[in-house]
Amino acid sequence: MDKTIARDLAAEERERLFEDRWSAYGANTGIDKISERLSPEALRQYELFQPYDDAFLEKLTPDITVATWKADAILFEEGNYLDLAFFVVEGTVDVYLKKLRDTGVLPIFDAARIATEDEMASDADSDPYGRTAFFGQVEKGKEGEGITLLSTMEFDLPYGSVVQLGPGDIFGEIGALNGWPQSVTARVDTECTLVQIRVPALRAMKKQSTVFNDRIDKIYRARTLTTQLKSTPLFRGTEEAFIDALAQKVALVSCSPEDVVAREGDAVDALYLVRSGFLKLSQQMGEGDMVVTYLSKGMTFGEAELLIEGLEGWQFTMTSVGFTELIKVDRSDLLAVTQRFPAIKRRLWKTAIARIKETGHTRENLDKSGLIEFSLAKGLVQGNSILVIDLDVCTRCDDCVRGCEETHGGRPRFVREGEKYGNFLVARSCYHCEDPVCLIGCPTGAIRRANVGEVVEIDDGLCIGCSNCANKCPYDAIIMHDMDETWPETALPEWLRGRPRKVASKCDLCHESEAGPACVNNCPHSCAFRVGSIEEFQALLAVDNA
Repeated sequence: MDKTIARDLAAEERERLFEDRWSAYGANTGIDKISERLSPEALRQYELFQPYDDAFLEKLTPDITVATWKADAILFEEGNYLDLAFFVVEGTVDVYLKKLRDTGVLPIFDAARIATEDEMASDADSDPYGRTAFFGQVEKGKEGEGITLLSTMEFDLPYGSVVQLGPGDIFGEIGALNGWPQSVTARVDTECTLVQIRVPALRAMKKQSTVFNDRIDKIYRARTLTTQLKSTPLFRGTEEAFIDALAQKVALVSCSPEDVVAREGDAVDALYLVRSGFLKLSQQMGEGDMVVTYLSKGMTFGEAELLIEGLEGWQFTMTSVGFTELIKVDRSDLLAVTQRFPAIKRRLWKTAIARIKETGHTRENLDKSGLIEFSLAKGLVQGNSILVIDLDVCTRCDDCVRGCEETHGGRPRFVREGEKYGNFLVARSCYHCEDPVCLIGCPTGAIRRANVGEVVEIDDGLCIGCSNCANKCPYDAIIMHDMDETWPETALPEWLRGRPRKVASKCDLCHESEAGPACVNNCPHSCAFRVGSIEEFQALLAVDNA
């Protein structure tokens, strides 16, 4: 193909991608105007992009735009999932807490896989820290569940306070990069010009420029890191000044898919804490490797190697599954912590012993290793409610699908298809993920947490059928339904008018029904199950194989 034609096609593709990514924002009444796709020269007018060359910026252009927002417009609210960050060029933005949920802030810890406050009660001192929004919510969480969790809060604001951001400030990036819901409400104070940067461009910019990476890390340290370290079960009861100092010493590590963080046999240099994403731990076995366990957010790695004398090098190879963010505590800094606070050393010993037992059990039970690897590859580790069907018992009668259809007004919310593990089918039904990427970028907020456990639901009245959520779901669990009607001439945004109306549908766990999930209840052979973790799935497999 002629190089000129190839360049023209590439340019057309970038224009199409830009339109696809940003057209929905033009319908937002808070935006006065939004830019066309910007050239590298135009991007370099903003100091944020000055370190990069034209070829690199050209690749980023579909994921960056500049928008002028009207005064008093709400950029986002607490609980919103975003896949973009904002850079203030002109004007001011107020950041504040609009509502405090009674259930407490959402944790970044995997609550099912870390120690509870009750288990650590003998070690923990009374909370020495001040009454801010974050710690007030932690206390509410403790009353209800007894678990102290590292929070998703991007700003730890005193009650009733407002933080004003101006030219040169970046915000929204911590939640976007980590897949956390936004912890505050952001309102345009005066008319604002904002550069809006989607996550793929953010990650590329961090990887390409140490200056930009350090800038983002500095923001995280200033706004969030200290507060999060204070709240972790590992560091509870330590002095505030000591944690403040530790927060300035730890390293922040960003990993891409398949990055090797530590290799079995290499020298051990640090303790790692997972703040988002997943890591798989594998050990050499014969001529190959086997996966023995995995780490999720809030978990630590390196305790055994640093505590047990005589262990030479890492006992596992630690590999990133997807994009992962880590906190790295150097050996010397950890030694200072454990010498000063013996309770922390005891907690690390408990974790080390538990991991040795767990990985030993996996090595003796190879089927568990296979399940862990399958679950990491297929996303089961994200799930809070996974529909599995025993194919040895299932007669393919489809009563599970019909039950779902009858419960939801004639529109089934899943299909009896999916991945197979052993004799079980993992159905294409919503997992109600811990970090639901389907919520990111919904232009109307139709898809959301239902405030019933981890249930994710779609409001038909708000859905405009844009397919954003269906395209973002990695597990094909969202179905687009044709409603056999067209949008009326009064529909908003205007581009919908006269078009066929579609809505997105997905499992909502029948959360409004007292009977519970119809797919399980309607199965005449009792071969449909809901499992909340891979540990539950493993237990089900063990019963089935007994």
